[in-house]
Amino acid sequence: MTLPELPQNTEAEQAVLGSILLNRDAIVAVASWLLPEFFYMQRHAQIYEAMLACYNARIPPDVRTVSEELRRRDRLEPVGGLIYLAQLVNQVPTSYHIEWYARIVERAALRRKLIDTGGKIAALGYQEEQDLEQTLDNAERALFEVSQRRAAQDFVHIGQVIDSYYEQINYLQEHRGEVVGIPTSYRDLDQITGGLQRSDLIILAARPGVGKTSFVMSLAYNVALDHQGTVGVFSLEMSREQLVQRLLAMDTGIDTHRLRLGQLREDEMERVIGSMGKLAAAPIYIEDAPGLSIMEVRSRARRLQSQAGVDLIIVDYLQLMAGRRSDNRVQEVSEISRGLKALARELNVPLIALSQLSRAVEGRTSHIPMLSDLRESGCLAGESLVYLPDEGIYRRMDDLVGKTGFNVLAVNTETWKLEKRAVTNAFSTGMKPVYKLVTRLGRSIRATGNHKFLTINGWKRLDELVPKERLAMPHGRGEWSGSDGPRRRAKATRLTSPSPLKRAETAFSPLQRASYSSRAALARGRGDVSLFLAPMSRLLAEREVADIERTSSQAQSDIYWDEIVSIELDGEDAVYDLTVEGLHNFVVNDIIAHNSIEQDADIVMFIYREELYDQNTEKKGIAEIHIAKHRNGPVGVVPMRFEPGTTRFYDLTYRSAEGY
Repeated sequence: MTLPELPQNTEAEQAVLGSILLNRDAIVAVASWLLPEFFYMQRHAQIYEAMLACYNARIPPDVRTVSEELRRRDRLEPVGGLIYLAQLVNQVPTSYHIEWYARIVERAALRRKLIDTGGKIAALGYQEEQDLEQTLDNAERALFEVSQRRAAQDFVHIGQVIDSYYEQINYLQEHRGEVVGIPTSYRDLDQITGGLQRSDLIILAARPGVGKTSFVMSLAYNVALDHQGTVGVFSLEMSREQLVQRLLAMDTGIDTHRLRLGQLREDEMERVIGSMGKLAAAPIYIEDAPGLSIMEVRSRARRLQSQAGVDLIIVDYLQLMAGRRSDNRVQEVSEISRGLKALARELNVPLIALSQLSRAVEGRTSHIPMLSDLRESGCLAGESLVYLPDEGIYRRMDDLVGKTGFNVLAVNTETWKLEKRAVTNAFSTGMKPVYKLVTRLGRSIRATGNHKFLTINGWKRLDELVPKERLAMPHGRGEWSGSDGPRRRAKATRLTSPSPLKRAETAFSPLQRASYSSRAALARGRGDVSLFLAPMSRLLAEREVADIERTSSQAQSDIYWDEIVSIELDGEDAVYDLTVEGLHNFVVNDIIAHNSIEQDADIVMFIYREELYDQNTEKKGIAEIHIAKHRNGPVGVVPMRFEPGTTRFYDLTYRSAEGY
């Protein structure tokens, strides 16, 4: 069977090029959206590239300049020379219809891309080894790129980027003093951020009850009603009716409690009816399905972009999103965070994700949030010893601060092997209360209560652990599959490590050793000490459900399990943490500990209300927006007035030297 010819229109391509050569100003109408790859004929694409090069260099694209650019690229003769350029000029009597011709070229290109994408999607259907949800997401993304008129691009020459940035600078110069991003109507916030910038991921975090949802709904209200921007809200915590109630309270000034109970005077009811009509016309879209995954959020956001266009996306809140099945919730949140950043870039819109702060805020003298409070993992005392496999030595945590790129050992919970992983950040997180954990085999570590350790039942916070629970420990140094093993002495602290079974046998009483003797023999035969250390019920369950593959995997495990003897509060100390790529854990003090999650956010903001901690404060009714991280600008504190009754945030009407 003969396949039909791909969609194309050579005459329209020639008309576009001829119009530009006929009238050098005609390119202005199409340069911003007509791409060289839209041309079916290769020589037409090369000629148009030369035209764009002239235009971006502020050189009028006529026959002489375009031919010179083609000659410089050694493409003049391959495209047909001056004779073909002259023929193009004679193809059109006027350049007036260039945009019409260009749209014909664009439509044909998009149809070709749709055909190509259809083939790729069909191929995805045969990849049975890939997760179905991931396959559907890839297919949807491919179609979305076609619908958004996106051309597939790999590397871009820096000259094109500079040309684009030059246009941006010109625009900023012409609009100096204006908010260049999505304006929020908050004076001081817009001054620091320049408005909400497209493709930015913005994390807004606070403790429960401080006003996260109230603040983002105030933002949504301002963006939609003051600036006619389209806002998409993913509310995983509150229903759409509850959000509408808050918007009504903001717009009418009527207390949310009275709105909820319907205790309204006649004049207030009239205000509510008027407000309903006003809000009904606002470009705000609400999705309140609970427990959405990042793929579901991405899919629904794409549809909203296609159907209505979107200027701002809000996700309330990060920890309520569903991740891939894993016993590592911190890693799940990290993947969700990266997925939201990718979505912001894909749709080219600012995305605000709400996040819950850790309880560490409550335990400090100063309750002002810090970046370390945003992380779901905790911190370790400075004397904690991190194993560096490339050097075969241990180094103190506080000696690693500021260093990056070095490797640590991390456990892969899919294979139970220890693997090398790079550290991307080593940093101090201040003074915090710490606990001392001691195991039966003599391992000990000092860490904050929210630091996570690997147990038989998955990752758990230190303050959730109890004596007799078992923690993951690495096998003896030099036996680890992910390490070359130490081969030389270094001027650093080393920990001696007897064989795993010898350590295991000392972890039990004589009665326990007798009871588990058969398992010890089995463990020696298989090289799997976890079978020896596991409780009887766990062993029996594994024998009933384990298959050959899992038994083989356990037999080659780099991990054994040690029992917790005690956990005690051990004062306050300077604490530190690492950010580890991929597996998000590392070997420290010969224990498997979790690492910190480095946020993918461009901006991190916290809400702090002093009146929640000090009833006698002079800052009653004041909410401070602390901009603690700003990848492309300054940080600072923005004070605002907060009305709990209507859940609305306002600019302060007056300012003192302290900003209040």
